[in-house]
Formats: sequence, structure tokens, C-alpha cells
Amino acid sequence: MSIEIGFYAVGILGLLLVLRVPVALALILVSFGGIWAMIGLRPALGILENTPYSFVASWTMSAVPMFLLMGFVAYHTGLTAGLFDAAKVFLARLPGGLAISSIFACSGFAALSGSSIATAAAMGRIAIPEMIRAGYNPSIATGSIAAGGTIGALIPPSILMIIYGIIAETSVTQVFMGGISIGIATAIAYSLVVLIISLTRPDIIPPRATVEPGQGARVFVQLLPVLVLILIVFGGLFSGLFTATEAGAVGALGTFIVAGATGKLTRVAISRSLIETVTTTGSLLIIGIGATMFTRFLGLSGLQSFIANTVAGADIGYVQLMIIIVLIYLVLGMFMEPFGAMLVTLPVFLPVLEAQQVSLVWFGVFVVKMLEIGMITPPVGLNVFVIRNVASQYASVVQIFKGVIPFLIADMFVIALVIAVPAVVLWLPGFL
Repeated sequence: MSIEIGFYAVGILGLLLVLRVPVALALILVSFGGIWAMIGLRPALGILENTPYSFVASWTMSAVPMFLLMGFVAYHTGLTAGLFDAAKVFLARLPGGLAISSIFACSGFAALSGSSIATAAAMGRIAIPEMIRAGYNPSIATGSIAAGGTIGALIPPSILMIIYGIIAETSVTQVFMGGISIGIATAIAYSLVVLIISLTRPDIIPPRATVEPGQGARVFVQLLPVLVLILIVFGGLFSGLFTATEAGAVGALGTFIVAGATGKLTRVAISRSLIETVTTTGSLLIIGIGATMFTRFLGLSGLQSFIANTVAGADIGYVQLMIIIVLIYLVLGMFMEPFGAMLVTLPVFLPVLEAQQVSLVWFGVFVVKMLEIGMITPPVGLNVFVIRNVASQYASVVQIFKGVIPFLIADMFVIALVIAVPAVVLWLPGFL
């Protein structure tokens, strides 16, 4: 073991990331070089050779392309186009009803996509033009969708949660269950922000919208196949009938069937869905391989045990530890995409959390929430740039970042709630 080499390697990794070296390449290079320095070239080559298979061969990992395919097919075939209309039927009469409807529509789309970027892009195209026509300030209209998109990674199926479950060796289904309550809590917090702004600043968010008579029945009929699909997939998953992988396969097949039955399954939609599924899966797998190598390197160097023992010896309390972790993820979220930030930090944080007897199911939900805050944090908030691409005629990047500020404040309250009352996350997994 060589703790010194471990510290040097972590410093080099940080430097490579600052220099914008791809996360996967940085993790693999640092891990390989560190193992070579500690125990020789042949063991380093052996780990480089064996790690890709040991990571990719995980049965749970096959859920990733299945859920990705399910989401991309739903997106490219427009199966979820009626979600915004459905939310409007129930919520449009509230002050700020269109923005609140868009936030809950994001929550609905999340149940099919597992991606905050896909959620923001899909809802942005549908909801932003309607909010602008209704008199909403462009900054708050775009900001609400950028923030609402972050719910895409909290409501299952969340790709981030699947990867976390594999790396942390904990139940993906239980992390999914914990994500439901925080996804709903986030949607409620965002809706309260909209409600407060609409009551205090009617010049930014206009009064209640109107709903056409009979629209509810029409929208319900349009969404019924999608609702049945969601019920089958997640009913089977949470009842124990399906594993996460089987639920993903059922969902992907069901999405093809529903899209085909409604006449929306075109050759172009199939081609785009398959290409995006393969490319996204490939990028996730190579980052995961790098993270697995980095975990093995930290274990061999003794740095993981050293950090865990140092934290235990320093008598750092639960709240202080969580504040430190929150600050680290807030800083990383400004410069790194979520998967990279998660996989770089988990090998260091997990031993510390286990030493502090923190629930890994709880931490999985917590870390995904923190990573999603990074999706709307300047200067590299990916959701903001997605919204800029789909609504460039309405708002600039600066205006969108300005619009997400109230929602970032709401996120801080949600994080405080999660830290202060862990049962908010754990009560649903407790049923399993």
C-alpha cells in the first residue's frame, strides 16, 4: 500500500479534469499509472484487461440500455406529448398554472425517460411557447422548465440511480423507491416557487389560464396507453414481480408496442432511438470502467481506509460531514457533468459513509439530487444550454440562468429536508 501515491494520483486526476481531459480517460490513466507505480506493470495490465468485463458483465447493468431505449423511443415517437395537456387540465386554473403544469409534466415524462436532459428538451419544446403566448416572462418560463427537467433523474427509471446502485453494491429498486418521494418533494417545492412569484409579481407570471371544455376526457384517452405502460413497468418492479433489468426490458418492448399501435413508430424514430441508446450506453460504460479501476486503485493504495479512519478519528458529526459533501458537489456541479462527478467521488465517499453508518440507499438519492442541482448551476448547467437550444428565440443563456435562481433556492430547502429528516427518503424503501 502507498498512501502517498494515492494522494498524488488524486491530485493528478483533479489536474486532468481541470484541463478538460475526458473523465473516463482521466480515470483510466490515473488508475493504471498508480497501480503500475505501486505493484508493477504486469498487475496494472491485468487490471486494465479484466475490469471492462467484470464491470460490463453485471446483470443489473443491462437495465441501462433497456431504460434508455424506452425513454428514447417515447421521446422520438411523441408518446408523451399529451403530458403537458393532462397536467393543464388539473392545474392550469391555479395562479401560475401553466408553469406548475409544466413542472408536473416533467415529473410524468421522467417516468419514461430517466434523463433530465431528455425531460428538459421534450417539455421545453411543448410548454415554453405556450407560456410565452400566455404572457409569462421569458426568464421564468425557460427557468422553470430547466429546473423541472432535473426531476427526470429523480423519478425512476433513473440512469444515475442504476449506475449508483451498481457502484455502491446496493439495491437499485430501493434507491428507485427513495427517489420517488424526493422527486415529488422537488416538484412541490418548485410549484410553491411559481405560486409565490405569481401572487407577488403578476407582471412576471400572469393570472390563471383557461381550459377548454371536454379537454380532460380527450387527453386522458390519448395518454391511457402510456399510463398503462408505466403502471405495468413500475407496478411489476416495486411489487417484486420484475427485477430492474426485467422492468427495463418490459418497458422498452411495451414502448415499441404502444408507439406501433398508435402509428407513431416510424423508421426515422427507430433509427434515432437505437443510435442514441448505443452511443449513450457506450459513453456510460467507459466512464463506469474508469471509475471501477479508480476504486480498485484507491483500495490498493490504502487511501480509502486512511480517509475513513481520519474522518472517524476527527469526530466529524453527521451534519458537518453532509455540509462538506454538499459543498463539494456544488463546486463539482459547476464544472462537471453528473456521471463524471458521481463516479469520481463515490470511491472516496462510500467508505466514509459506511464508517459513519449512513444508509447507502439514502445517500444514493441524496447524491443524485445534488448532481441534478449541478444541471442548472452556472457556468456549465447542461439543462440551461438544452433549453437555450430549444427556445433560443425566447431567452438568452443569462436570462435562463436568472430564471433558475428561485428554483435553486428551493433545491437548498429540499436538500436541508433530506439531511434533517432521512425518513423522507427511506420510508418508501422501507416497504420493501
